[in-house]
Amino acid sequence: MRKITEDTLTDIVLETISDDADPRFREVMLGLIKHLHALALETNLSKEEWLGAIEFLYQTGKKTTRNRNEFILLSDILGLSSIVDMVSSRGNDDATPFSVLGPFYIEGTPFIENGGNLIAGNSGKHTLVKGRVFAKSGVPIPNAVMDIWQNAENGKYSNEDPGQDDNNLRARLNAASDGSYSFTTIRPTPYTVPEDGPAGVMLEKMGRHPWRPAHIHFKVSADGYQDLITEIYPDDDEYIDADAVFGVRDALTVSFKQTASEEEAARYGLKSPFLTVEYDFQLRPI
Repeated sequence: MRKITEDTLTDIVLETISDDADPRFREVMLGLIKHLHALALETNLSKEEWLGAIEFLYQTGKKTTRNRNEFILLSDILGLSSIVDMVSSRGNDDATPFSVLGPFYIEGTPFIENGGNLIAGNSGKHTLVKGRVFAKSGVPIPNAVMDIWQNAENGKYSNEDPGQDDNNLRARLNAASDGSYSFTTIRPTPYTVPEDGPAGVMLEKMGRHPWRPAHIHFKVSADGYQDLITEIYPDDDEYIDADAVFGVRDALTVSFKQTASEEEAARYGLKSPFLTVEYDFQLRPI
């Protein structure tokens, strides 16, 4: 390897990856190395800039905790998360699109009954969310697990706000035997992604705003189907066309309609008028 030059280094590194390595791992690593080397050459990356990037990743790791993943946030603001979501959505145009997980997901939140209440003591516009979980051709998926989380009226998620209960505005529920689901909550609000870490520094240096449109997160799971991680967005939100993490899709925008149904108000313990959202989730088979 004494003949290493700018022109030969990339190929020399690529040749060190064994043909016996896992084929998919080998494919990804070959692409990663090619693009990293090409970036350094194309931009004339300096030693100081390279060390700055290493320090940036180190600080990203320091900022990451079980309750906040700064690496996911960084991936989100660079659009990488959305590219992966779009690639993962290929092959079934009718199914619900994937969208970003975000940095504030918590595993293992408690179950509530289908039709249950997430409002608790939260202020905000009371909202009924309902719909179905189904497969291709409208076949219902019974007992699908729906993991739900969103922010409070102050824009904060429970795991970034000491004033909220750990499971505030978070729950899991099982869809009914006919695939139907419902729950009550508050209308989510727009908010800024965290700006107190490396991802926030990068946004500022790029001259970009940190705002996300309001949304409700869902992770929908069922045996025999791919897990669906996605979000639904109010179609009248002021940031619907300017999402800092590029998570909005046309198929994920919904109307939050004012409703005065006394029957549903009584059923769900709401006061009329309230908001209603209807959204169906179509899962992809494994």
